[in-house]
Amino acid sequence: MGSSAIIVIPCYNEAARLPAHRFKAFACARHAIQFLFVDDGSSDGTWPVLEGFHREAPQRFAACRLAVNVGKAEAVRQGVLHAFEAGPDYVGYWDADLATPLEAITAFCELLDTRLDLEMVFGARVRLLGRTIERSALRHYLGRCFATAASLTLGLRIYDTQCGAKLFRTSPVVQALFQHPFATRWLGDIEMLARLIQARRGTDLPQAEDIVYEFPLPEWREVVGSKVKARDFVKGLCGLARIYWQYLR
Repeated sequence: MGSSAIIVIPCYNEAARLPAHRFKAFACARHAIQFLFVDDGSSDGTWPVLEGFHREAPQRFAACRLAVNVGKAEAVRQGVLHAFEAGPDYVGYWDADLATPLEAITAFCELLDTRLDLEMVFGARVRLLGRTIERSALRHYLGRCFATAASLTLGLRIYDTQCGAKLFRTSPVVQALFQHPFATRWLGDIEMLARLIQARRGTDLPQAEDIVYEFPLPEWREVVGSKVKARDFVKGLCGLARIYWQYLR
């Protein structure tokens, strides 16, 4: 793969969960992909772990530390803006627990290499025969309900907005979506799409459904210890309402 990519990894109290060996093994096998870890004001030993990554392989791993916990959306946004400054072909973000294997990054990059009409690739957790999508029944059904609500809010036929595996072309179109702080702490993915829809509404420019590609993941495994709880479903619905009134009404 000839294209360069920087993958942002938001981390909050991940010292005991971060699969360091998987990151290091992948980095040794891939030459054009770098990682930027963002410590979102962790209160455990996350930062020393991330510093260790950088000391061991500074050409592969970078790390930045936020003074206070600002939530995943803002941690990702700040990391993505920092990554843009380095000038790679692609910038993305990935959940730190690697529920989505890192090998999918290569497939995402190859898709953007060949589909020049696309600006974004989103991982999608679709339970198809021949694919390994492992998720508890409760989280699966709550997730499907929320995904349906998100699709209706956006007016966009998107299957999975919240999968933590995304890659973007570093175009002016994409960079503009990250310039201002998000209004929600956890729904930056949806808010970013709402900004795109708002910016393109009533224009002759390609619409969101023309430049976003959902990639059915061959493998995704729920990892014990996720910070997203069932009660967050209600908070998420409130966040959707906020996004609708701010961008789409």
